[in-house]
Amino acid sequence: SYMSVPRGQDVRCVVVDKGLDVADDWIAEHIDTDDVCITADIPLAARCLEKGAKVLGSRGKEFTEESIGEALATRDLLSSLRDQGAIGGGPPPITKKDRSKFLNQLDRIIQSIKKR
Repeated sequence: SYMSVPRGQDVRCVVVDKGLDVADDWIAEHIDTDDVCITADIPLAARCLEKGAKVLGSRGKEFTEESIGEALATRDLLSSLRDQGAIGGGPPPITKKDRSKFLNQLDRIIQSIKKR
């Protein structure tokens, strides 16, 4: 379907084939140290960190080499609990506070990249 893409020299739309993790594979293969990955996908965040990129969650939490292990373990635990029926549902909706934190962190990350 149609996707609106902002015009700019650093923005482009890439279409990949269908399939499990095909988009993640493309991102992980092409991401670089001056790139920012914005994702709620913890395994993708880990792959991007391995390539030296900055990674920001949709709620404004920056993933780092120090924090990704705990995030992966928590993800696996929650997935297991959902599979067993012990818990249900997903995360709560994004709040104004989350959005503000996200925008502040994104600006901080971009400024730190520009300073390099």
